[in-house]
Amino acid sequence: MENHPSRRNFLKTSTAAAAGATLTSTIARTAHAQGSDEIKFALIGCGGRGNGASVNIFKSGGNTKLVAVADAFDGKASATINSLSKRYKDKVDVPADRKFVGLDAYKKLLEVDADLVIIATPPGFKPQQFEAAVKAGKHIFMEKPVASDATGVRRVLASVEESKKKNLMVGIGLQRRHEAQYLETIGRIHDGAIGDVIATRVYWNGGGIWYRNRTEEQTEMAFQCNNWYHFNWLSGDQICEQHIHNLDVGCWLKGEYPVECNGMGGREQRMDGDPTKSQIFDHTFCEYTFADGTKMFSQGRHLKGSWTHVAEYAHGTKGTADVSGSQISGEGGDWKFSGERQQGHQQEQNDLIAALGRGEIYNEGEYGALSTFTAILGREACYSGKVIKWDDLLNKGRELAPGIDDYTIDTPPPESALPGPDGKYPIPVPGQYDPFA
Repeated sequence: MENHPSRRNFLKTSTAAAAGATLTSTIARTAHAQGSDEIKFALIGCGGRGNGASVNIFKSGGNTKLVAVADAFDGKASATINSLSKRYKDKVDVPADRKFVGLDAYKKLLEVDADLVIIATPPGFKPQQFEAAVKAGKHIFMEKPVASDATGVRRVLASVEESKKKNLMVGIGLQRRHEAQYLETIGRIHDGAIGDVIATRVYWNGGGIWYRNRTEEQTEMAFQCNNWYHFNWLSGDQICEQHIHNLDVGCWLKGEYPVECNGMGGREQRMDGDPTKSQIFDHTFCEYTFADGTKMFSQGRHLKGSWTHVAEYAHGTKGTADVSGSQISGEGGDWKFSGERQQGHQQEQNDLIAALGRGEIYNEGEYGALSTFTAILGREACYSGKVIKWDDLLNKGRELAPGIDDYTIDTPPPESALPGPDGKYPIPVPGQYDPFA
């Protein structure tokens, strides 16, 4: 695929924002308003992570101000303004004419005088929003995952290249890459503490997620956007929305991305098995294969009453590592991280705002897109029951939401998520699902 980073074009070095080692590029334009050290930011997506990222920015120690918000729903946009105004007072300056509502609200927000844009919308909408923010010349923090299908990943990768040309900050919400405990543990692995990495195991096993009941006035699009986690075109399924964190760590410590994946999965408990409420799986297992034949084994699930575990492990020719636990057992002896464990959501914003304040940038867009695609590769392997090759899927994978740029709250959702006459949503069936259809 021309002009896009290959699976192998991946540095073993981490984001290094927390380490402060690679933030050397000088911003071509000022990081904030001329004559002021204030960084004005705008928020696209007023859900949990949008509000959380805003709070983290306010607590970063920088001189920051929220100047605009956008959301698909007026109630959420208003609630964010009200809640943050009560907590942070004059750090929030969002009058009525800088509150934007609708699926195209991001376009109007990008016309506002702001230095930094936070994109915290459902993954299906992020590629076009990121593309538009880059075109508008904004610095960007975008939550993970950055897309829900191969088409979206390709779009993000193209926009990442444009962001580099414009010397724009691009932060991605894979916050483990900013935590001191991960940086040191993975740094030691890269330095040979466990020899060559021959296998990794990664887990996000939890109990379940939220669901919001349908209301009479909702269109089908409004219902799905309000329950975005439950629809593949919006969330990418649990393996993308949550398990991406662990898959990202596995690829980061390995220093590359897989060449293929096979997997299995299904629905046992999701919404008590009711296909009129959700179309995503509640458990997946993947075997990823790297170019050298080594493996990454992945478990992701939402099953109440089952083993819950969120962690990453590495096995090498000279030892093993509990990566999430920041411990290594190798030929050189045992090691355990002794520093202060950092809270990643806060640290990633500390790093981003501090860098902008210094007039420096870093760009996390490439690994954000490739780690997202690792999750998509696993999902399509589980949905299809087939061995899926990275290059095939990235170049020819199915598009889940054709024409998404023109969607409104009254537009019918994509065909892949339309309910049938019985109200049931399409559920992928391994052995029948075609990832290239």
